[in-house]
Amino acid sequence: MRIALVRPSMSGVRAGDAMQPLVFALLAALTPSGVALTFHDELVEPLPEVPDADAVALTVETFAARRAYQLADRWRARGVPVIMGGFHPSMCPDEAAEHADAVVVGEAEDTWPRLLADLAAGRLASRYDSTCADGLGGVRFDTSVFAGKRYAPLGLVQFGRGCRFACDFCSIHAFFGARIRTRPVAEVVAEIARRPERMLFFVDDNLYADPAAARELLEELVPLRRRFACQLSMDVAGDPALLRLLHRAGCRVVVVGFESTSPATLRAIGKGANLHADYERVIRAFHAARIMIYGTFVVGYDADSARTPADAADFAIRHRFAVANFNPLMPMPGTRLYDRLKGQGRLIHDRWWIDPAYRYGDAMLVPTGMTPAELTDGCRAARFAFNTPACIARRLAHPAANAHSPANAALFLAANLVSRREIRAKQGRRLGASG
Repeated sequence: MRIALVRPSMSGVRAGDAMQPLVFALLAALTPSGVALTFHDELVEPLPEVPDADAVALTVETFAARRAYQLADRWRARGVPVIMGGFHPSMCPDEAAEHADAVVVGEAEDTWPRLLADLAAGRLASRYDSTCADGLGGVRFDTSVFAGKRYAPLGLVQFGRGCRFACDFCSIHAFFGARIRTRPVAEVVAEIARRPERMLFFVDDNLYADPAAARELLEELVPLRRRFACQLSMDVAGDPALLRLLHRAGCRVVVVGFESTSPATLRAIGKGANLHADYERVIRAFHAARIMIYGTFVVGYDADSARTPADAADFAIRHRFAVANFNPLMPMPGTRLYDRLKGQGRLIHDRWWIDPAYRYGDAMLVPTGMTPAELTDGCRAARFAFNTPACIARRLAHPAANAHSPANAALFLAANLVSRREIRAKQGRRLGASG
């Protein structure tokens, strides 16, 4: 049996910042040896007109949903069965079922092997629901599926699933549930030791979701002498010993959801850790530990105004963030935010991810403190202001923040050049392929 694994891109074109999609390495490791796999990634290569396979399996993110449905409809019309899984089909299974022969809801470990057995026996079901609640011991990733493809020079690693927080705009709890699960530290360390990449990125939504397990992992990473980036909650910055351990373990960049400088907005998001944090102290602590900051902000809550995006950009520039993102509030399916805005009639497009009028970077909702156009234009201006050559140079020139060493400076420059290019390329782009 031949299965083609496919990652669709947002608009049917390649991206210059594509990283290895770890889920396909997971699927490859779960696939029996008698099944022949091919992998096609539209973010780095053109897709075949029709994959030479007995079935096609797509993993679908919400921004790529329209493109995924276009591909699925084409391939099903040619007689090729289509399977869909991932975050978006898990949040919108009935919608995905209109374009697929089978939809996987939830995680892969207890669904993919069962689906393959049913497909081989000619009894493919229309839906496979994960009930996975076990620990992550024995989870493996077969990265040979990425051979011959050009990705960013980062090795992606997963330590755990889930997050301690339940932010208003986030679908992590809807997908993984409230429980925090981590892989055995020894298995993660052994995997990293085998990986050829010197720079890693932990895909966990919060590497410190399980503090005891995270500390154990960091201690074991020290002798491996790898560098890495990860997502962390800012409560980590209150522990100087932990920050020193992070740096010794190889952490050079942390992605931190600052979200807003407004207490009212932080309360609306439900991010109590931020609400009680001293941002100035947090930033000084990370920089003192020689760790660069990638800060993210969201704009569009009721307390925000047309001035908020510029204020967020000024804050990130003033504090010499290595990278920053300023996003219009995104009501993703499966979140409390989406359900509330839909109930209030404030969504500009009911299902923006398949609406041909929506463009990347556009406001998705009608905010109360500004117009949709002001939200769109403000976030665009903030992104562009943060990524001008002069601003990049000014942020790099601050040694305490981003130029602790030649290696840090090189990492800073590479990240900023890619970010600047991709922000300009994606802004205003239509979802799905045209024509």
